[in-house]
Amino acid sequence: HVQLVESGGGVVQPGGSLRLSCAASKYTASYACMGWFRQAPGKEREGVAAISSGGIATYYGDSVKGRVTISRGNGKNTLSLQMSSLKPEDTAMYFCAADRNAYSCSGDPTNFPYRGQGTQVTVS
Repeated sequence: HVQLVESGGGVVQPGGSLRLSCAASKYTASYACMGWFRQAPGKEREGVAAISSGGIATYYGDSVKGRVTISRGNGKNTLSLQMSSLKPEDTAMYFCAADRNAYSCSGDPTNFPYRGQGTQVTVS
């Protein structure tokens, strides 16, 4: 059973930074891809970033490029998303996601089959 648990969300002022973390219940090296997507009230899910098992970032959403960095933690069961220059439009629930299929890494992480419960980010 895959369990992904996000943390690090909160309220931040515009222009501020935030670091999100995701802890997986199993050794994440077994997941070819991990990533983040977000969903704001009344809006579609939007892919934020994805990373391969080798630690190479494979996807960044257009709206966040240059402002976020995805990385695997030193521990193999963690994933991080460093966000900076945050804008009010970044306000959303952020979800950690994972896929065992390596071919998924270059695609949108909203399609990854495994996902957590989310952590709220509010920029205001």
